Amino acid sequence: MTVSAKRQGSRFRLLFWKKGAADAGLLSKKDRIQCVIEGIMVIVLFAWFFYRSVLALPFLTPVYLLYQHERRKVLGKKRQKEAAVQFKDAILSASANQKAGYSIENAFQQAYEDMDLLYGKESMICEELYTIVAGLKNNVPIESLLYDFGKRSGVEDIIEFSQVFAVAKRSGGNLTEIIERSASVIEDKVETEKEIQVVISARQMEQRIMNIVPFGILLYISAASKGFFDMLYKNAAGIIIMSLCMAVYVGAVFLSGKITDIGV
Repeated sequence: MTVSAKRQGSRFRLLFWKKGAADAGLLSKKDRIQCVIEGIMVIVLFAWFFYRSVLALPFLTPVYLLYQHERRKVLGKKRQKEAAVQFKDAILSASANQKAGYSIENAFQQAYEDMDLLYGKESMICEELYTIVAGLKNNVPIESLLYDFGKRSGVEDIIEFSQVFAVAKRSGGNLTEIIERSASVIEDKVETEKEIQVVISARQMEQRIMNIVPFGILLYISAASKGFFDMLYKNAAGIIIMSLCMAVYVGAVFLSGKITDIGV
């Protein structure tokens, strides 16, 4: 490999590593926009129910930031699960291509075409495989590209696969067997997560309903008994009481989310 090719490969890895570091959990642009819109809706809802004033919006910035942080974590975990499932299909495709006589690099290039047919060019795995294919054309080692993919996604299975793959490739191990075994492990983990999700889905639905119930009660009493809550607004004592109520509510929502967040 020439010096210029090495430098080009290094710049290539740095570019995509920075991109991945900025997009925690592989969040798409649509996901980030969704987080912003939902966060704005939440603080508007809080400003009306707890303070009945738009002047409270700037003071609800911490609530907005907390919601952004937690919502991005939820969406990030969802994207990580998708990445694990799609990666499993991609490496199985690469394994089949290798058995057909392709080199491991060409097998991953062909896997990109297979994933395009299966998930579409806009899918996460196609975007990542496109990065890998582009890296291979720039003479970047495939094990480095796989490791970078794992780091960007935050999926431990992908990181561990890339490390085992790198060792096996250097030592002349059976890459086909390693790929198939890794795919089996990922598939078992995904199935276990699905079983857990089925068990706790009812509790998660109850949690979502309980998160909405306080607002429903406030809305019902406000509609049925106009002026009933007026003493809690537009005065210092009312603001303090409603702020405490909001803090307790936010804490309860945060705690319930932690209780129902069970991973493998």
